[in-house]
Formats: sequence, structure tokens, C-alpha cells
Amino acid sequence: MTPPDLNLPNDVEMLKAMVLAMAEKAARADALESEVTDLRARNADADARIERLTQILKAFDRARFGRRSEKLGSANGDDEQQALVFEEIETGIAAIKAQVSKGREQAEGKRAPRRRKGFAPHLERIETVIEPEELAEHAGKQKVLIGEDVSERLDVVPAKFRVIVTRRPKYAFKDADGVIQAPAPAHIIEGGIPTEALLAQIAVSKYADGQPLYRQEAIYARDKVELDRQLMAQWMGKLGFELEIMADYIFSEVKKAERIFADETTLPTLAPGSGSTKTAYLWAYARDDRTFGRSGPPMVAYRFEDSRSGECAVRHLNGYRGILQVDGYAAYNKLARPDRGNDAITLAGCWSHSRRKFYELHVAGSSKVATTTVERMAKLWQVEKTVRGQSPDARVAARQQASAAVVADLFDLWQQTLRRISGKSKLAEAIRYAVSRRVIFERFLTDGRIELDSNIVERAIRPQTITRKNSLFAGSDGGGRTWATIATLLQTAKMNNVDPFAWLTLTLQRIADGWPSSEIDALMPWNHSA
Repeated sequence: MTPPDLNLPNDVEMLKAMVLAMAEKAARADALESEVTDLRARNADADARIERLTQILKAFDRARFGRRSEKLGSANGDDEQQALVFEEIETGIAAIKAQVSKGREQAEGKRAPRRRKGFAPHLERIETVIEPEELAEHAGKQKVLIGEDVSERLDVVPAKFRVIVTRRPKYAFKDADGVIQAPAPAHIIEGGIPTEALLAQIAVSKYADGQPLYRQEAIYARDKVELDRQLMAQWMGKLGFELEIMADYIFSEVKKAERIFADETTLPTLAPGSGSTKTAYLWAYARDDRTFGRSGPPMVAYRFEDSRSGECAVRHLNGYRGILQVDGYAAYNKLARPDRGNDAITLAGCWSHSRRKFYELHVAGSSKVATTTVERMAKLWQVEKTVRGQSPDARVAARQQASAAVVADLFDLWQQTLRRISGKSKLAEAIRYAVSRRVIFERFLTDGRIELDSNIVERAIRPQTITRKNSLFAGSDGGGRTWATIATLLQTAKMNNVDPFAWLTLTLQRIADGWPSSEIDALMPWNHSA
């Protein structure tokens, strides 16, 4: 029977046409459903691939940025090159996601917007209101606001140069002698063209962000501002001279700490008259007492030297009595010799440096002992995570309860293994490194001020290695000293979560205005308030 509301034509040709149209419509629906199913399958496969790549990327990120106990070994130490690779992986994943999302929106409709973390409240808000179009059918009707959708997007206004024009009118008096004029404001570069803000911009770009002067010269030229790199180098030399007293003050504050971290890195420098580079060194000394419950500000001081000799460290730390936490470099042993008497320093070791040697063997799968070592060492960092920021006594108590047995087991394992393996093997080398430093490695168990590793100073010196790579060389001994001076101040600002540009701009203005040296502490980054 035919439903009463279905009107079929009596004409046979028309009926055939209707049937064909219905068949085509059904075929299109089947094809569309098949296409959607195929698209969903391909999307699922892409999602799976993205998930696998994302997990790989997260693993590598942990290797690069995680605690030192989780980091991968690197044969060439080229962290910047690894960073480039990981960024490209992340970019590739985003491209796949964009392609998949576009197809998914076509098949399933547009996704609901995801909630985002809000932007910092200090950022300027530029509001735009988009009113609906007034249509003819709306004429005469009164609109009532019942709500609104609000979205925020991050925008940027590129940095641009401007010229500060300062006019100082001269006045004479009618029927009287004399001329009056306001005095010229003081500047760091007297008679020069840069403001203190420009000097700060160049310094932060070079010594904090790794942009050497020749790159800055090219960047500024895009704004049709010609700033010769030699001229900027002269300005930085003047800055180093003016700021040296502040860098020395920071180093004096570092040496007041109960515990100091030390490290050094190469800084290629042009040899006078030869046109070739020589190897100089940037020594770093850091303090951060917050890890054992103190409230003092963190800071780091750099010293430029043309040598890596232990005499440099002896000279730098003359008069210091306390704990010096270092890697395995033997030059620091001079500071702990008994013949120094009351000036002897207590050395503490860095477990990360020992772990790194075992980790390379573990990754290569060439040693079960190395794998066991890495697994047991991981327990030490787990304990440290729970006691960070606590008092020295609380830290010692936790370490005695949980870490002491792990350390004892490790040394037992190493000594037993050393007896039965070739003394020339990489494993024997890693074990001897640890066993020969047993005394300084075990000190963290009985002194809560000591850390398990020296990551605090390694984090402070890493930005300088990036700047060094971008700059090729420091230029000269004078350039190296300027580097050490300015980097001391900017890195200390960053350690205290202070914007280095804002702080340095204000500080240079204060120095130009004649800030008294007796109040130098007020200029320190840790006393800066935005």
C-alpha cells in the first residue's frame, strides 16, 4: 500500500526520474559515509602517530631540561643543536595536527573552543567590540544585551627606536645682565647618542640573550638605524667600567655564604698581535641558600681569566672559609689542602658528574652494573626532592634514614666490581672517578647545607656557553672582563626573577645621576622593585 501522504506521479518517465534521483542521493550518502569513515580512520592513525611523537618529544625534553639525574648523556654536549631538532619535531607535530583538525572540522563540524590559561594581568588590553549587523527585519526592535563571548589573543608591537629630543632654553633678563639655562642631564656616555635604555638593551641582548653585536647591528639596520658594532663595543666597555664596582660587590656577597658552588667554562679570546684565538676561561661562583631553608637572595659572580690553573680559584676565594661544592676538577683540591690552615675550604662533590659517566654506559646497554648504578642513584634525587628548602638538620635526618644505605650499597657494588673487570674499561674509569672522591661525595649525608649536585652553578653558567657560541670569541682580555662584569649583574637579576632590562636601565640612570657608592646595596637586583 502507498502511504496517503506520499504523492507519486502517474507518468512512468517521471517515476523513473524520481527513482534515479533517489538512487543517486543514496549513493552520495553512502559515499559520504564511506569518506567520513575513511577520514576518521586516517585521523585516528594520525592521532596515534602524533601521540607517539609527542611521547618521544616529552622524553627528550626531560632529558634536556629535567633534573640532572634524568638527563641524557651527550657526546658532544651540543645542547643548542638538540634544541633545534626538538623544536622542529614540535613544529612537525603541529603541522600534522592542523591538517587533521581541518579534515575533522569538515566531517564533524567545528570543535568547541578550548579553555586557555589567562595572560599576565600587567599586559595592556586593547579591546575591540564587534556588533552584529543591523538587518532590515531588526528595524524598530529594541536590543537587550543578554551576554557576550570574550576571547583574548596575544599580540606584539615590534620594538622600535625613537629619538629623545631634549631642549634647554636660554633666558636673558630685560635690562639686566646674565643668562640662565637648566643644566644638561648627566648620562653614562657623556656627549654620546645612546640613552641608558639603549645601553641596557644592547647589554641585555648580548650578555643575557646571546645576541652578539654584529647580529644586533643587522637587526637595527632593518629599522634604518645605523649602529656600528665597533661603536656599540665601545659603549659596552664603558658600561663594564661603570658596573665593575657592583660586580665586585656581588662577589663579596657570594663569599659571605656558608656554601658556594664553583664551575668554569672556556671563553675563546683573540691573542694580541696574532689574529688567532687563545683559550681563556670564565669562572663562576654562585650561592643560593634557599635550598637549605635560608632567605638570602641567590646570586652569581663571574671572573675572567686566561688560565684554568687552580691558582685562579685560590686567588678568587682568598679568605673564604666554608663549603665549596664543585665537579671533579682537581684544581679545586688546592683550596682544601691541610697546609692552608684556617683558610682551608671544605670540598663537597657533585653526584651528577659521577652519574653521567655511568649513564653513558647504561644508554649504550654495555653494562648491567652501570644500569644498576643509575637506578640506585635515582633514589638519591627522589629523597632530595622531598627535603628541598628544609632546614639543614631536617635534611640530614632524611638523608640518614633513606640515602645513607643507598650510598653504602653503591660503593660496595663499585669496589666489588672493580676487582673483576679490566682496569682500562670505561666502567672501571667511571668507578674510579667515584671511589677516589668518596669522602667529598659522602659529605652531603652529614651536612644539610650541601646539595647532591652542583646544578645551581651549572644553570648559571649555561647561558654564557650559549652566548659564547653565538659570539665566536670574547674579542680581547678587556672584552672578557667586561663580559664577566655585565653577565654577573644580568644573570643575578634573572636568578632573582627581575627583568634585567628594566633593572639595568634604572641602575644606569641612577649611576649617571651620581648614586653614592655607600648605598650600593640598594642598587642590587634583589632590591629592585618594579
